[in-house]
Amino acid sequence: MTVEITSKIVGYRIKQQAPEAPSPTLPEEDPLTVRIPSRPEGTLEAVSEKISYVGAEGRKKVYLLVSFMPVEGVVGGKRVVIERPVEFFFPSGQLSSEHQWITATMRSLSLAARGGYVTQAVADLRKVAWDKGLVRCGMNRWNKPMFHDSEVAAIAWSIQQILYRRGFLDQDGNQVPVESLVERYAHRMQHGHAWQPPAEDTPAEAESGAVEPIGQDAATSNAPSNGPAVVGHCPECRGELIMMDGCPTCYAGCGWSKCG
Repeated sequence: MTVEITSKIVGYRIKQQAPEAPSPTLPEEDPLTVRIPSRPEGTLEAVSEKISYVGAEGRKKVYLLVSFMPVEGVVGGKRVVIERPVEFFFPSGQLSSEHQWITATMRSLSLAARGGYVTQAVADLRKVAWDKGLVRCGMNRWNKPMFHDSEVAAIAWSIQQILYRRGFLDQDGNQVPVESLVERYAHRMQHGHAWQPPAEDTPAEAESGAVEPIGQDAATSNAPSNGPAVVGHCPECRGELIMMDGCPTCYAGCGWSKCG
Protein backbone atom coordinates (compact mmCIF):
# COMPACT_ATOMS: atom_id res chain seq x y z
CA MET A 1 0.00 0.00 0.00
CA THR A 2 1.40 3.40 -1.07
CA VAL A 3 0.90 6.51 1.12
CA GLU A 4 1.52 10.04 -0.26
CA ILE A 5 3.35 12.43 2.15
CA THR A 6 1.99 15.99 1.79
CA SER A 7 3.66 17.67 4.78
CA LYS A 8 7.19 18.17 6.08
CA ILE A 9 8.78 15.17 7.83
CA VAL A 10 9.76 16.20 11.36
CA GLY A 11 10.48 12.76 12.83
CA TYR A 12 9.89 9.04 12.52
CA ARG A 13 9.12 6.01 14.66
CA ILE A 14 9.41 2.27 13.91
CA LYS A 15 6.13 0.52 14.27
CA GLN A 16 6.30 -2.31 16.80
CA GLN A 17 4.67 -5.63 16.12
CA ALA A 18 1.94 -6.68 18.46
CA PRO A 19 3.29 -9.11 21.12
CA GLU A 20 2.43 -12.75 20.58
CA ALA A 21 0.03 -14.31 22.99
CA PRO A 22 1.90 -16.56 25.46
CA SER A 23 1.48 -20.26 24.82
CA PRO A 24 -0.68 -21.96 27.41
CA THR A 25 1.27 -23.76 30.15
CA LEU A 26 0.66 -27.49 30.31
CA PRO A 27 -0.65 -28.67 33.69
CA GLU A 28 1.79 -30.79 35.68
CA GLU A 29 1.17 -34.55 35.42
CA ASP A 30 3.62 -36.87 37.15
CA PRO A 31 4.17 -39.86 34.83
CA LEU A 32 4.98 -42.00 37.88
CA THR A 33 1.48 -41.61 39.29
CA VAL A 34 -0.58 -41.41 36.09
CA ARG A 35 -3.27 -44.06 36.46
CA ILE A 36 -3.40 -46.64 33.69
CA PRO A 37 -7.00 -47.94 33.53
CA SER A 38 -6.12 -51.37 32.16
CA ARG A 39 -3.45 -53.31 30.36
CA PRO A 40 -3.26 -51.95 26.81
CA GLU A 41 -4.03 -54.24 23.89
CA GLY A 42 -1.23 -55.66 21.85
CA THR A 43 2.36 -56.50 22.68
CA LEU A 44 4.29 -55.19 25.67
CA GLU A 45 8.02 -55.49 26.23
CA ALA A 46 8.70 -57.82 29.15
CA VAL A 47 11.47 -59.34 31.25
CA SER A 48 11.29 -63.05 32.06
CA GLU A 49 13.40 -64.35 34.92
CA LYS A 50 13.98 -67.72 36.55
CA ILE A 51 14.08 -67.45 40.34
CA SER A 52 15.78 -70.17 42.36
CA TYR A 53 15.54 -70.39 46.14
CA VAL A 54 15.95 -72.90 48.97
CA GLY A 55 13.60 -73.15 51.94
CA ALA A 56 12.19 -75.68 54.35
CA GLU A 57 10.74 -77.71 51.46
CA GLY A 58 14.00 -77.85 49.52
CA ARG A 59 15.05 -76.11 46.33
CA LYS A 60 12.42 -74.51 44.11
CA LYS A 61 12.68 -72.83 40.72
CA VAL A 62 9.96 -70.54 39.45
CA TYR A 63 9.52 -68.16 36.55
CA LEU A 64 8.35 -64.57 36.78
CA LEU A 65 7.32 -62.15 34.01
CA VAL A 66 7.30 -58.35 34.36
CA SER A 67 5.89 -56.20 31.52
CA PHE A 68 6.84 -52.57 30.86
CA MET A 69 5.33 -49.77 28.79
CA PRO A 70 6.08 -46.08 28.05
CA VAL A 71 3.94 -43.59 30.00
CA GLU A 72 3.59 -39.89 29.18
CA GLY A 73 3.40 -37.00 31.63
CA VAL A 74 4.20 -33.31 32.04
CA VAL A 75 7.15 -32.17 34.18
CA GLY A 76 8.20 -28.52 34.37
CA GLY A 77 5.76 -27.60 31.63
CA LYS A 78 7.32 -30.10 29.22
CA ARG A 79 5.81 -33.33 27.96
CA VAL A 80 8.02 -36.29 28.93
CA VAL A 81 8.00 -40.08 28.62
CA ILE A 82 9.23 -42.70 31.09
CA GLU A 83 9.04 -46.48 31.27
CA ARG A 84 6.93 -48.10 33.99
CA PRO A 85 6.15 -51.70 34.97
CA VAL A 86 2.47 -52.39 34.37
CA GLU A 87 2.01 -56.14 34.67
CA PHE A 88 3.35 -58.96 36.85
CA PHE A 89 2.68 -62.51 35.75
CA PHE A 90 3.47 -65.79 37.49
CA PRO A 91 2.77 -68.74 35.13
CA SER A 92 0.47 -71.34 36.67
CA GLY A 93 1.48 -74.82 37.70
CA GLN A 94 4.76 -73.89 39.33
CA LEU A 95 3.65 -74.02 42.97
CA SER A 96 0.29 -75.78 42.84
CA SER A 97 -0.63 -75.61 46.52
CA GLU A 98 -0.04 -71.87 46.75
CA HIS A 99 -1.08 -71.00 43.20
CA GLN A 100 -4.28 -69.16 44.08
CA TRP A 101 -2.46 -66.89 46.54
CA ILE A 102 0.40 -66.22 44.16
CA THR A 103 -2.04 -65.40 41.36
CA ALA A 104 -3.88 -63.02 43.69
CA THR A 105 -0.61 -61.35 44.70
CA MET A 106 0.48 -60.87 41.08
CA ARG A 107 -2.91 -59.36 40.22
CA SER A 108 -2.59 -56.97 43.16
CA LEU A 109 0.92 -55.99 42.10
CA SER A 110 -0.31 -55.33 38.57
CA LEU A 111 -3.06 -53.08 39.93
CA ALA A 112 -0.51 -51.27 42.10
CA ALA A 113 1.77 -50.80 39.07
CA ARG A 114 -1.02 -49.32 36.97
CA GLY A 115 -2.10 -47.17 39.91
CA GLY A 116 1.39 -45.72 40.41
CA TYR A 117 2.42 -47.19 43.78
CA VAL A 118 4.15 -50.46 42.89
CA THR A 119 7.37 -49.45 44.69
CA GLN A 120 5.59 -49.34 48.06
CA ALA A 121 3.67 -52.54 47.30
CA VAL A 122 6.81 -54.56 46.57
CA ALA A 123 8.58 -53.12 49.64
CA ASP A 124 5.66 -54.27 51.81
CA LEU A 125 5.92 -57.80 50.40
CA ARG A 126 9.56 -57.85 51.52
CA LYS A 127 8.27 -57.70 55.11
CA VAL A 128 6.10 -60.84 54.89
CA ALA A 129 7.29 -63.61 57.24
CA TRP A 130 6.23 -67.21 57.83
CA ASP A 131 6.91 -69.96 60.37
CA LYS A 132 8.91 -72.31 58.10
CA GLY A 133 12.28 -70.69 58.60
CA LEU A 134 14.52 -68.58 56.39
CA VAL A 135 14.56 -68.80 52.61
CA ARG A 136 17.81 -68.52 50.72
CA CYS A 137 17.55 -66.56 47.47
CA GLY A 138 20.15 -64.54 45.61
CA MET A 139 23.71 -63.51 46.37
CA ASN A 140 25.17 -60.30 47.76
CA ARG A 141 28.11 -58.42 46.26
CA TRP A 142 30.59 -60.63 48.15
CA ASN A 143 29.02 -63.69 46.53
CA LYS A 144 27.47 -64.76 49.83
CA PRO A 145 23.88 -66.07 50.04
CA MET A 146 21.03 -63.82 51.11
CA PHE A 147 18.25 -64.99 53.42
CA HIS A 148 14.63 -63.83 53.50
CA ASP A 149 11.79 -64.27 55.99
CA SER A 150 9.50 -66.16 53.57
CA GLU A 151 9.05 -67.30 49.99
CA VAL A 152 6.94 -64.18 49.38
CA ALA A 153 9.79 -61.97 50.63
CA ALA A 154 12.27 -63.83 48.41
CA ILE A 155 10.11 -63.37 45.31
CA ALA A 156 9.54 -59.69 46.20
CA TRP A 157 13.31 -59.20 46.48
CA SER A 158 13.71 -60.80 43.05
CA ILE A 159 11.12 -58.39 41.63
CA GLN A 160 13.06 -55.47 43.10
CA GLN A 161 16.19 -56.77 41.39
CA ILE A 162 14.40 -56.81 38.03
CA LEU A 163 13.17 -53.24 38.53
CA TYR A 164 16.64 -52.13 39.67
CA ARG A 165 18.36 -53.58 36.61
CA ARG A 166 15.71 -51.93 34.45
CA GLY A 167 16.54 -48.58 36.07
CA PHE A 168 13.16 -48.08 37.77
CA LEU A 169 14.44 -48.48 41.36
CA ASP A 170 17.74 -47.53 42.96
CA GLN A 171 20.08 -49.93 44.75
CA ASP A 172 18.15 -49.58 48.01
CA GLY A 173 14.77 -50.37 46.47
CA ASN A 174 13.65 -46.72 46.45
CA GLN A 175 11.92 -44.98 43.59
CA VAL A 176 14.27 -43.33 41.08
CA PRO A 177 13.36 -39.63 40.52
CA VAL A 178 11.24 -38.97 37.45
CA GLU A 179 13.96 -36.78 35.89
CA SER A 180 16.35 -39.74 35.88
CA LEU A 181 13.67 -42.01 34.43
CA VAL A 182 13.13 -39.53 31.59
CA GLU A 183 16.88 -39.53 30.81
CA ARG A 184 17.12 -43.32 30.97
CA TYR A 185 14.17 -43.82 28.63
CA ALA A 186 15.60 -41.30 26.16
CA HIS A 187 18.96 -43.11 26.36
CA ARG A 188 17.23 -46.41 25.67
CA MET A 189 15.39 -45.00 22.66
CA GLN A 190 18.64 -43.60 21.29
CA HIS A 191 20.85 -46.65 21.85
CA GLY A 192 18.26 -49.39 21.44
CA HIS A 193 18.74 -51.24 24.71
CA ALA A 194 17.60 -51.03 28.31
CA TRP A 195 19.38 -48.92 30.88
CA GLN A 196 21.80 -50.91 33.05
CA PRO A 197 23.50 -50.06 36.36
CA PRO A 198 26.91 -48.42 35.81
CA ALA A 199 29.66 -50.84 34.85
CA GLU A 200 31.83 -49.70 37.75
CA ASP A 201 29.31 -51.10 40.26
CA THR A 202 31.05 -54.46 40.56
CA PRO A 203 32.14 -56.65 43.50
CA ALA A 204 35.81 -55.79 42.91
CA GLU A 205 35.04 -52.16 43.71
CA ALA A 206 32.91 -52.67 46.80
CA GLU A 207 35.24 -50.60 48.97
CA SER A 208 34.86 -47.59 46.67
CA GLY A 209 31.10 -47.36 47.11
CA ALA A 210 29.82 -49.90 44.57
CA VAL A 211 26.20 -50.93 44.74
CA GLU A 212 24.97 -54.21 46.13
CA PRO A 213 21.76 -56.19 45.70
CA ILE A 214 18.70 -54.41 47.09
CA GLY A 215 18.08 -54.86 50.79
CA GLN A 216 21.49 -56.23 51.79
CA ASP A 217 23.01 -54.23 54.64
CA ALA A 218 26.68 -53.63 53.98
CA ALA A 219 27.71 -53.86 57.62
CA THR A 220 26.03 -57.20 58.23
CA SER A 221 27.02 -58.58 54.83
CA ASN A 222 30.70 -58.06 55.58
CA ALA A 223 30.44 -59.71 58.99
CA PRO A 224 32.31 -62.98 59.38
CA SER A 225 29.15 -64.98 59.97
CA ASN A 226 27.45 -63.86 56.72
CA GLY A 227 24.05 -65.16 57.84
CA PRO A 228 22.93 -68.05 60.08
CA ALA A 229 25.56 -70.07 61.88
CA VAL A 230 27.05 -73.02 59.99
CA VAL A 231 26.42 -76.32 61.84
CA GLY A 232 28.18 -78.76 59.53
CA HIS A 233 28.62 -79.87 55.96
CA CYS A 234 26.13 -81.55 53.63
CA PRO A 235 26.76 -85.28 53.01
CA GLU A 236 25.40 -84.90 49.48
CA CYS A 237 27.25 -81.90 48.05
CA ARG A 238 29.61 -80.94 50.92
CA GLY A 239 27.97 -77.52 51.15
CA GLU A 240 27.45 -75.76 54.48
CA LEU A 241 24.51 -76.67 56.72
CA ILE A 242 22.38 -74.21 58.69
CA MET A 243 19.53 -74.77 61.13
CA MET A 244 16.04 -74.51 59.59
CA ASP A 245 13.05 -75.45 61.78
CA GLY A 246 15.37 -77.31 64.12
CA CYS A 247 16.96 -79.43 61.37
CA PRO A 248 20.40 -79.07 59.78
CA THR A 249 19.63 -78.10 56.17
CA CYS A 250 21.89 -77.53 53.18
CA TYR A 251 21.69 -74.06 51.66
CA ALA A 252 24.48 -74.60 49.16
CA GLY A 253 22.10 -75.80 46.48
CA CYS A 254 20.90 -79.39 46.88
CA GLY A 255 18.37 -78.70 49.69
CA TRP A 256 19.32 -81.80 51.74
CA SER A 257 17.85 -81.92 55.26
CA LYS A 258 18.69 -84.26 58.13
CA CYS A 259 14.98 -84.46 58.96
CA GLY A 260 14.07 -85.54 55.46
